[in-house]
Amino acid sequence: MVVDVLRWILILIIAFVAGNLIKKIKMPAILGWLIVGMIFGPHAVGLLPQKVLEASWYKTIIMWMQCSFGVMLGSELIWKKLKSSGKALIITTLTQSLGTFVTVSLVFGIVFYFTNIPVFLAFVFGGIALATAPAPALSIVKEFNAKGPVTDTLLPMTILDDVVGIVVFFTVNSIVARMVSGGSIPVYMIPVMIFLPIVIGAIVGFPIGLLLKKCHSKITTLAVLLLGITITMTSGYLINRYLFSSIALNYMLMGVSFSAVFSNMVTEEQLAKINHHFSPVLAISLLAAIVDLGSPLDYHLILGAGLYTFIYIAARAFGKYFGARTGAKITNLPKTVCNYLGLTLLPHSGVSLVFTGIICSTLAGSQILVQIVQGTIAAAAIINEFIAVIAAKRGFELAGEIVL
Repeated sequence: MVVDVLRWILILIIAFVAGNLIKKIKMPAILGWLIVGMIFGPHAVGLLPQKVLEASWYKTIIMWMQCSFGVMLGSELIWKKLKSSGKALIITTLTQSLGTFVTVSLVFGIVFYFTNIPVFLAFVFGGIALATAPAPALSIVKEFNAKGPVTDTLLPMTILDDVVGIVVFFTVNSIVARMVSGGSIPVYMIPVMIFLPIVIGAIVGFPIGLLLKKCHSKITTLAVLLLGITITMTSGYLINRYLFSSIALNYMLMGVSFSAVFSNMVTEEQLAKINHHFSPVLAISLLAAIVDLGSPLDYHLILGAGLYTFIYIAARAFGKYFGARTGAKITNLPKTVCNYLGLTLLPHSGVSLVFTGIICSTLAGSQILVQIVQGTIAAAAIINEFIAVIAAKRGFELAGEIVL
């Protein structure tokens, strides 16, 4: 284990250096992190083998990291700020999420109809496609210190998008399971998957908020915050393992809820200081999360990408961009949000791979359908992620919210 931990730390250092080199050619550091994760993952050099990715110590650290970068999102959920834009945010989230689901499902429904593949599989692709991976966009926001209407809309939207994604995907998964007579998560467990992480985070966030109000030094503030994240993650882990072992709880949502509670308890000035003190920890968490995102990606799949992969990438991008644009126009959000928010919503791979693993278990009785889903999404995860990172950065640039 010690050797594995040292290897992982070495890979993170290499990723950090690679990110700095990528930045020299005006590209976001996240591209360097993704590439290093993929190169040193189990499908290439193997310095971070599959046994490490599945090791309990590694999973625990990644869960802590996910909870940690959820803190950044939660700090944006200030009630005073949300009162004026909450309705617009919800509507735009629904148009871009459900718009993506409808677009991808419709496109693949037509394709599968003419290729004699069960049409219900189109809804599987739609259910996988609508979710957005928050870490890539967050890393760009942090790296370039992005500020403006697009950033202000994106950060809370990634949380709502995650919730919509869970509801739609697991509903589709349950319906498909009944059609193929396989096992699945019961529909009544979907609210548990959404609200339990929120409750866990909120319960821990309140007493931590009381403590943070009394903290004035950097050391005590950071110590209390790290303690709160650890308690939140540990509570979630224990509840997930011993009470709800059949589902996977979202640790980022725990961090979001935890942070949202204490962020509304402290003053605006104190919250700014808390975020500043936490910034180095957040940077490491994002680095580790992105390397973890890249590690399972098999570069060989790029060469084997078929027509379905490119249809999936194009249909998803169309749904995200025009869905966000439609919602922003309906709710009279700023012009930059209408034009460029959709570009920042394209990152996808981590969520898509998790959902793919779940749906493939449901479809286990039909290896042909499993191969179609796995081959399409795995290749799309690699190709789309590199395109999406560049597109997201460009979106912030065109909106005038980052300066190079």
